[in-house]
Amino acid sequence: MIRPVHVLAVLSAALAGAVIALAVSSGGNNRTVTVAQPARGATVPSSLPTSLTANKGLTVNQIFREAGPGVVDIVVTSNAGSGGFFGSPQQTTGEGAGVVYDTKGDILTDEHVVNNATAITVTFEDGYKTSAKVVGTDASSDVAVIHVDAPASQLHPIPFADSSTAQVGDPVVAIGSPFQLPETVTSGIVSAVGRSIQAPNSFTIPGAIQTDAPINPGNSGGPLLDANGHVLGLADQIETNNSTGGGQGSSSGVGFAIASNMVNHVANDIIGGQQVQHAYVGVFLNGNSAGGAQITSVQGGSPASNAGLHQGDLITAINGTAITSTQQFIETVATFRPGQTIALTVKRGSSTAHLNLTLGTRPNTAPSTG
Repeated sequence: MIRPVHVLAVLSAALAGAVIALAVSSGGNNRTVTVAQPARGATVPSSLPTSLTANKGLTVNQIFREAGPGVVDIVVTSNAGSGGFFGSPQQTTGEGAGVVYDTKGDILTDEHVVNNATAITVTFEDGYKTSAKVVGTDASSDVAVIHVDAPASQLHPIPFADSSTAQVGDPVVAIGSPFQLPETVTSGIVSAVGRSIQAPNSFTIPGAIQTDAPINPGNSGGPLLDANGHVLGLADQIETNNSTGGGQGSSSGVGFAIASNMVNHVANDIIGGQQVQHAYVGVFLNGNSAGGAQITSVQGGSPASNAGLHQGDLITAINGTAITSTQQFIETVATFRPGQTIALTVKRGSSTAHLNLTLGTRPNTAPSTG
């Protein structure tokens, strides 16, 4: 079971709880996967992971030289709630990183980096500074798009990798601003794929990439790069037993990045002016069930409730495709859009039921099990 992780917010705020559109009651391991879309202007890498290609990739120095100009430092001023004189909002500042996404001035970072921002300052590798505004955010995936009006000479988009090809052992490089040290480079490997981490709204971000490349507070929103110097994900969280004097979590060699395919999909929706939506079923699931996905509770008024799903049901197929685990169920459902109808095969006691479920849209915050 994954222990609580420290979110690498600019203020390194820890998040508690765990539920998602499809919540796993045992361990909170939930998944919601979106279909990848190529980034604007990005080159599509080989379908093979770097570890399986003849070209083993670039050196760390070469990756930094190639990708460094596309990584920015982000300083955010935000209101942290009342606490000043006469209950006035207390302003705080924090630091994260971001990735230049296109030549129009769009930059990607984590939602928790720019949440509640009242002012954002972006600094490029060569020291050029400019203000930024938030284009849009998605708390369910912890992805945000900010925009700068900067000269074309400052904008160096970094191509995005296909995160579905990442394999354990692949080399990776992280660039960010840990502990107010911009342009810091660390390296490591892909430690695991398909991890679940918690989103700022207490839903779960699926398909995260685990790495031992050191990432710390201030790395949030910065890229995790593959051996070709392409963005494999955005640094998001760490699991740690270590903390600084200020109470911030520090690297223990277990870091997580939001997968590039999810980042791409969400960013393209935001930039295109579309509302980011995630499919919602409305069930809590047993994270350790075998032979399918077992429901531990059903949210009242949810798509699951309307379809007739019950506590204890074991979902064994979606649209005729066998489901052998909770993880597979969540990942499969997430390939659909809200409003689509899926056919479920459900084992209920000694009988089998066939139900149609019309997927809803995930609410802004995760429901509780109570």
